[in-house]
Amino acid sequence: MITQDNLVVNIDTVIYYQVTDARAATYEVASYIQAIEQLTVTTLRNIIGGMDLERTLTSREEINAALRGVLDEATGKWGIRVNRVELKAIEPPTSIQDSMEKQMRADRDKRAAILQAEGVRQSEILRAEGEKQSAILRAEGESKAAALRAEGEAQAIRTVFESIHAGDPDQKLLSYQYLQMLPKIAEGDANKLWIVPSEIGDALKGLGGAMGNFGPLTGGGNGGGTPAATGKEPAPRREQPTID
Repeated sequence: MITQDNLVVNIDTVIYYQVTDARAATYEVASYIQAIEQLTVTTLRNIIGGMDLERTLTSREEINAALRGVLDEATGKWGIRVNRVELKAIEPPTSIQDSMEKQMRADRDKRAAILQAEGVRQSEILRAEGEKQSAILRAEGESKAAALRAEGEAQAIRTVFESIHAGDPDQKLLSYQYLQMLPKIAEGDANKLWIVPSEIGDALKGLGGAMGNFGPLTGGGNGGGTPAATGKEPAPRREQPTID
């Protein structure tokens, strides 16, 4: 058979029939078997000639129904009833078969590539989702840790403040503590300016006055500040502390 797109195909057909009128089958046609074969070939040529190769390969039910309709109408007056028509095989040319195999192989490769790409896509999505969840959990952990650190520092400040308040320190003690912290405040190149509360100045004056009471010992009758000769070793001179 020749298809609509001018390709030759070999079709193997099976027809199941039944003689319903022996007289008609004998006298209406010279040989009903040969007549059925010739009618089948002619009908198939007409049907296949209106289809391209792809439709021919995928429309077996349509071809069977069309062929059976034509045979029933023609063989009824011959005393023959066609029960069933089947296409056993439709074989395209060898070159077309090779092309079809290549096309099928290309389709399979295409589907495999699509499936692989889809798998990679799903993998990337899952990986990104996992990284997102990990980042969220990490941020939540850091936030909670920062909150706990801040709470701990606040508690420490409250504890120190309560201890200082319970001890009721005077200005001299606070001034001494401030002097102890001055080296730490001066650490770093960026510390160019110090903020000194005004109360510290008054406290430092009192602290300096208290420490200045321990002055040098001097002897009487010696205007030069030299100890008088008493027969004893002169007492060592005490250096007066200087408050910068």
